[in-house]
Amino acid sequence: MLEVLEFDTSKRNDLIDITAEVSAAVSRSRVESGICCLYVPHATSGVTINENADPSVKLDIIKKLETMVPRSENYTHTEGNSDSHVKSSIMGTTLTIIIENGSLVLGTWQGIFFCEFDGPRSRKIYVKTIKG
Repeated sequence: MLEVLEFDTSKRNDLIDITAEVSAAVSRSRVESGICCLYVPHATSGVTINENADPSVKLDIIKKLETMVPRSENYTHTEGNSDSHVKSSIMGTTLTIIIENGSLVLGTWQGIFFCEFDGPRSRKIYVKTIKG
């Protein structure tokens, strides 16, 4: 089953917890055992799994990415969002998560984050559940 989650982002760089929305999509799919594939169809955003209990973790990730890939650099791509493309490539645009007993298999402290690097924008993420 394929589902598209759509939402608006509010910051240029942000990690947005989408765990509940992805979990709900898995529940609607009625897949009891299989995999959940996430795909971000944008060149300036991504998706990752990391700790979601302490909000400072996502702030640290954003801060480190901004340090590693600054907005103002001598980029040859001149649209003004070159750093966003690089950050997207670093984080990646896909995830595969195991589904067991109708739920995502995540660690105790883990959450799924949509990574925005060129916001604010209207975004979407594809959620594909596959019975296995």
